[in-house]
Amino acid sequence: MKKINIAFGIHNHQPVGNFDFVFEEAYQKSYLPFLELLERHPKIRMAQHYSGILFKWIKENKPEFIPRLRKLVESGQIEMMTGGFYEPIMSIIPYEDKVGQIKKLSNLVREETGYEPIGMWLAERIWEPHLPKPVSEAGVKYLVLDDSHFKNAGVKDEDLLSYYITEEEGATVYLFPISEQLRYAIPFQPPEYTIDYLRSIATEKGDRLVVFADDGEKFGAWPDTYEHCYENGWLEQFFHALEDNADWVNIIQLSEALTVMQPKGRIYLPTASYREMMEWAMPTGAIKEYEQFEQALKQQQLHDRFKVFVRGGFWRNFLAKYPESNNMHKKMLHLRKRLTRLAARHGEDEKLKSAQDHLWAGQCNCPYWHGVFGGVYLNHLRYATYHEFIQCEVLLDELDHGQGDWLAWEKTDFDGDGREEIIVSNRLLSVCVSPHVGGSVFELDFKPKALNVMDTMTRREESYHSKLVEAAQTSESQQHDPNEIRSIHDLVVMKEEGLDKMLFYDHYRRVSCIDHFLKEGTNLSEFANCTHETGGDFVESEYQTSVEESAEGLRVTLTRQGQVLWPDGAAMVELRKEIVIPRNLAELHVSYSIRNCGSESRSFWFGSEWDFSLLAGDAPDRYFVFPGHELADRRLKSSGEVADASEARLLDEWLGVEVSVKTDRRATFWRFPIETISQSEAGFERVYQSSVVLPHWRFDLDSGDTWHTQIRIAIREV
Repeated sequence: MKKINIAFGIHNHQPVGNFDFVFEEAYQKSYLPFLELLERHPKIRMAQHYSGILFKWIKENKPEFIPRLRKLVESGQIEMMTGGFYEPIMSIIPYEDKVGQIKKLSNLVREETGYEPIGMWLAERIWEPHLPKPVSEAGVKYLVLDDSHFKNAGVKDEDLLSYYITEEEGATVYLFPISEQLRYAIPFQPPEYTIDYLRSIATEKGDRLVVFADDGEKFGAWPDTYEHCYENGWLEQFFHALEDNADWVNIIQLSEALTVMQPKGRIYLPTASYREMMEWAMPTGAIKEYEQFEQALKQQQLHDRFKVFVRGGFWRNFLAKYPESNNMHKKMLHLRKRLTRLAARHGEDEKLKSAQDHLWAGQCNCPYWHGVFGGVYLNHLRYATYHEFIQCEVLLDELDHGQGDWLAWEKTDFDGDGREEIIVSNRLLSVCVSPHVGGSVFELDFKPKALNVMDTMTRREESYHSKLVEAAQTSESQQHDPNEIRSIHDLVVMKEEGLDKMLFYDHYRRVSCIDHFLKEGTNLSEFANCTHETGGDFVESEYQTSVEESAEGLRVTLTRQGQVLWPDGAAMVELRKEIVIPRNLAELHVSYSIRNCGSESRSFWFGSEWDFSLLAGDAPDRYFVFPGHELADRRLKSSGEVADASEARLLDEWLGVEVSVKTDRRATFWRFPIETISQSEAGFERVYQSSVVLPHWRFDLDSGDTWHTQIRIAIREV
């Protein structure tokens, strides 16, 4: 009789900062019913991985779950896998954090289940060739990776039905290929489909091994899958099918396979992730061309044969694609250097241990990338990352500077672009200034609340936006069979009508202290939608910089001579802005001087853009206040103009924070939200990212004359 071995692995995870109701829903719809079904089917054996974040949540909120899990582990039905405790992208975090995070989760697994894990779930299966050394040092003996990783190394389909060994500097680990065919079939095809596939690869020797390993959330938490897997019984039918064919389908644990089978051979895999992730990592234009190329291959009936040679990009390019992702990553590296330096000075210290844990929590991968899941577009995930990093920073500050007032600054290539930024900190604030990108402020951390009030997101074209437009035009999203269960990779669902009409793209990064010279006739709507014509060359241009520290604080002076455009031509203008960070206040004092360097008198229209992220645009406890002015709509997502004003306040009662923008000259204030249209597992959605405040002035200058104004940004607890 022909036989086949099959191993199963399930990965369960929720990100740092995800809403509690999401944890609860995933538990009720996926983690709990899956465990209950396993209890009824003791012959169904598998490996399971729970990220440390999720494991902690279950332990604290559903403690009755842990003994049930432990019982299945003790019976041998479940073997536990380890991984990075906070589910980081292993390849992009420092070596000591790789090892430390794995050991932290292994310790938790051992304490709660009695099992010593030797297998590892690699977050998003993002592989780089240097990983065997740190994961081996952390006690890992095997990992599961997509079969596409192996195909990219030239492995043929028939040679994927086993496992391999690899090494880095002599440190070895075993690698199991995950079947993409099974990953796409389970649970979306009938159980018989999988049985037929297993029959097609079974042999008389019975020495082949096929692996299915994937997200546990696809069994209940993904759209429509709870009804499909449990109410309609797909998962139980699948388990029955495996049990009914147990005479030739042998369910084996991954750790057991290491002892009863020999590895197929030695292998060295290239950098890789699952196929979709490698596509998402590419620039938008490249993704479109990639998809066109795939379609061309399919039309010529070449795709099935040659798709192994069609591969996308490299995960790290998300850090180039999204500066917001890069900012978080580079802040993490900046903090790790400080932590390492302080550890060498202080040795074992409770504050350092706590700081390290906050650093690790901020390494959770979810807000660093974007694909079918919201990722970097989800402001509550970015908020959670900065929240962890700033708490880490506060603890390091206490070790570095004590409890009193202080001020520190440095010029450093913070974001890894080859040019220096200016990083300024005091007890209350951290400020990041980019002289070469418009003299802008791209991060402003309010330490008492561990909040980056400039955690903004720029509106960019995504490759899937064309699908949104097509779906809106053809109503495709409403034309699928309601009885058909589809993967989240195939869904085209709009969570509200008219999203295709809300697609606007920014031609500069939405940060703060951005200098705009507006053209006559520009209106609020054009400026908000970034469809206006710019009236100068200051927005993202380089400024000359000087830094001076005094008893008052730190003064960063930024100067640029650039062009301002009028209908009859351009003229040179010198813009000088001084940003003062006081030693003991949560404030920025910005002084502007604009000099007409041309030979003629000119009329100017100038505005300074400030972009603040306070999480929710539509909540009643988050709103605008303009002292002396009544607003018809004061929500943070509101748009409008307030003339003859000198202050705009943004209040967030939920966070307990107020941000004030105050001008010494009365100004006209524009306000509007930045909302992105992005893809998530539940469909296309509009996400509030931030609120823009633009005080602007009109003034005339004779040749050689200078105009001045001051803006004060103040943050306080409320």
